[in-house]
Amino acid sequence: MRALYEDDNEAGERFRYALLAFDVTTIAFVVATSFMPRHITVEVVDFIVGLGLLADFSARLWIARRPWRELSHPLTWADLVAIVSFLAPIVGEGGGFLRVLRTLRLMRTYQLVKQLRGDSAFFRRNQEVIFAATNLCVFIFVMTGLVYETQHRTNAGIANYVDALYFTVTSLTTTGYGDITLHGTGGRLISVLIMIFGVTLFLRLAQVLFRPVKVRFACPTCGLQRHEPDAVCCKACGTVLNIPDEGS
Repeated sequence: MRALYEDDNEAGERFRYALLAFDVTTIAFVVATSFMPRHITVEVVDFIVGLGLLADFSARLWIARRPWRELSHPLTWADLVAIVSFLAPIVGEGGGFLRVLRTLRLMRTYQLVKQLRGDSAFFRRNQEVIFAATNLCVFIFVMTGLVYETQHRTNAGIANYVDALYFTVTSLTTTGYGDITLHGTGGRLISVLIMIFGVTLFLRLAQVLFRPVKVRFACPTCGLQRHEPDAVCCKACGTVLNIPDEGS
């Protein structure tokens, strides 16, 4: 089991890609079912997905070298909320939307990042942009889920995830059309969180999109990570670099 999750071999690579695909599919399922009436078929699929999440969670806990540290991680608790919401549908599907955090943690694992660098030239060239965009998307989706789950029962303006997404994006961009507002003190606090953290993540994405393109390569002498694509020497210490490229 540890080999599938951690080892750098073909079986492990395929398994981790499958986990990433499962996470993305789960998010799409939660969004799609927000537009559908609760039906026994949806409940059965919920339960099956929940079993898959529980199996993944149990396997990660089993192979963890420090299980208690793993249990104390905030993303572990987000996983538990998602699992409960799928296995006990009466809780509501909103908690399952936190499954998107799983994708963020999976993208941050050393093995998957190394695997993506080796398999995709596009990922190597745009790693920072991809991570910044992923962080922003995760934030938007999680806040959308939070807005939906806390408001759709009492707020006529939040009928589905699209309404919640619309409010989240207009708040994040500080456009604030005012046609949808969140009720109560809790709603106002959620709006504040969206504006403060959302704008920060949005600006981070803009920063990595518009700054000059550089390659990531650790200088063997001083450790400087970012260099010009055609750099021969490190601009910090002058060490001759041997930056690998893909040729022309």
